[in-house]
Parts: sequence; C-alpha cells; structure tokens
Amino acid sequence: MKKINIKKTTRSDFITYIGVIIAFVVINTMLNGGMLTRSFSGMLVPICCFIVMAVSLNFTVGILGELSLGHAGFVSIGGFSGVIASQSLATVIESEPVRLLVALVIGALCAAFAGLLVGIPVLRLRGDYLAIVTLAFGEIIKELIKCLYVGIDKKGVRFIFNATGKLTAENLKLDETGEVIINGALGATRTDTISTFTAGFILIMITLIIVLNLTRSRSGRAIMALRDNRIAAESVGINVTKYKLMAFVTSAALAGAAGALYGLNFSGLDSSTFDINMSIEILLMVVFGGLGSIRGSIIAAAIIKLLPEMLRFLESYRMLIYAVILIIVMIATNNPTAKNLIEKIIPKRKKKGAEIDE
Repeated sequence: MKKINIKKTTRSDFITYIGVIIAFVVINTMLNGGMLTRSFSGMLVPICCFIVMAVSLNFTVGILGELSLGHAGFVSIGGFSGVIASQSLATVIESEPVRLLVALVIGALCAAFAGLLVGIPVLRLRGDYLAIVTLAFGEIIKELIKCLYVGIDKKGVRFIFNATGKLTAENLKLDETGEVIINGALGATRTDTISTFTAGFILIMITLIIVLNLTRSRSGRAIMALRDNRIAAESVGINVTKYKLMAFVTSAALAGAAGALYGLNFSGLDSSTFDINMSIEILLMVVFGGLGSIRGSIIAAAIIKLLPEMLRFLESYRMLIYAVILIIVMIATNNPTAKNLIEKIIPKRKKKGAEIDE
C-alpha cells in the first residue's frame, strides 16, 4: 500500500471538523429524543452564535494579533439588520429557512461594511489605542440603535432616526397594515423566531471553513507575519493595510452573521444586550481557549455558556463559583508547572504528519 503524508495542520483541521459534526449528531439525537431539558435546549442556538463570535474574534486577536473590544458592535449590527430583513421579507419569502439564510447574508454584509468603515482609520492604531477605539465604536453603535425606529407597511420599509429624542414610533406614519420592527430604546419587538440549531451548526461549519482555509492560505501567512513582526513583514513587501483590513472585515462579517442568527432566536431584542460585557465575554472565550486556537475557542465558548447553567444548583453561590473556576483555569493554563504536569499526564505526539493507507 502506498503511504500518504498528511500535514499536521490538515490533520488538525480535519479533527476539528469531525469533532463539531459528532457533537451536532449527538446533541441533535438527544434533542429529538426528548433527552435534553427545556433550559438546555433553549441554549443551543445562543451557544452556536457565541462559538462563531469567539472564532471570528480569535481571527482578529489570535491570528492578526490586534486587540479588539468592540466585537459586540458588529454582532449588534448583524443582529438588527438581520431582524429588519427577516421581518420585511416575511410576506415575500414564506420559507423560513430561506428567509433565515437571506437575513444571515444581509447581517454579514452590513457588519462587513461597518468593519471596512471602522477598519480603515482604526487599524492605523496599535495596542491599547486600538482597543480603546474599538470599545468606543461598540458603545456608539449601541446608542445609535436606541435612536432608531423602523417599520413596514404596504409602501415598504420606513426609517426614522430619533436624534432629538422627541420622536416616537407614531412618527413613522404607518398605515393600518403597518408593523413596527424596531421601536427605539425598546429594540426589536414581536420578531419571528426562525433560528434553529441546525442553522447554527451550518454557520459554525461555514465559519470554520472560511477561517481555517484563510489562515492556511498565502494571505493567512501574511497576516500572521504582521502579527509576529510588522517591520520584517513590511520589509519583504507585505501590504499592511490590505491584510489587516482583510482579517478585520472577515471577522466583522462572521460576527454579523452570528448576530443575525442570535437576533432571530428571540422575539424581543434590546440594544443593551450588545454592551461591553458581551465583548468582554467573547474575548474571555478567546483567551480561555488559547490565542490562535480555533478548536480552543469552540470548546471555551461552549463551556463558558454552559457552566453557569450547570452550577445552577448552587443557587446564590453560582456566579461566585463560576468566577473562581475561570480564574483557576486561567492561572493553571498560564503556569509553567501546571503545563508540565499536563504534558506528563497527556504526552504530546512529536510526529511531523500522519500516515494513512491509500
């Protein structure tokens, strides 16, 4: 039999894909069999959304090497644009899966456009300055959405931006068939919940295909070169602005798609949901799973979202224990002694590649 050498990165990516597929099959089987509790079943779509958010942010923080604290801003843009698209097309596209797909694409495009507008001036900054500006961007988006009124009637979609604070939904002047989609500070109301666990799984797979293939490509190597040594990368002719924007816009687009899926999972959506706490939570998932580790982001996102629910039996001590566990894990994973102990328990294979029979 002829032997085929598989690259270590290819094998790692293949394991990631297979792991996600197995997890989906097992959970979906349990879901259809009524083996999951109602609270856990309701968390499946949000977990899928946060996995995509964590993987997309890891592309900016771990692969590109730039700290962004405004990821929730892109998620909110995708969420509300996806809701507007879905509600506006409710009478035109009767098929919910097709309408969900359109909403995800529109959410991704709107977030990508915002990422492009923000990235052009912001990516000239580095380090703490970039983090502060992206943080401000996230907060500005949240406040702008609070001033937005959107409705639809026979004449189409109508928008009002309440800059003075004196306008209400009545100023949309909708006819008797009209419906308010976004009601200012109240956010999106009476939204059709069309998100599904299957759609979440498909979005995760698409995200992994985009991120992993881009990372292994020539463009991905250029992006990582900028992360490792910007001056050396520039000296060999790598276009800093081009590749930084590529990573930033890709990350924003994936976050927007996740936001659309997240927004269409709830009948009501408030802009205050997408505050600095969400950005910090997503960043925590990235750090918890390891910078640059896509598989780690998937596992970390699932654990961080499930852990509070698993600790619910502790009642008032639940969040305290949750915080203590996170601190212990963070210290342990960054402690040389703990790392050596883990490597002794689970020795790493030092092979350049795997061999399989053709």
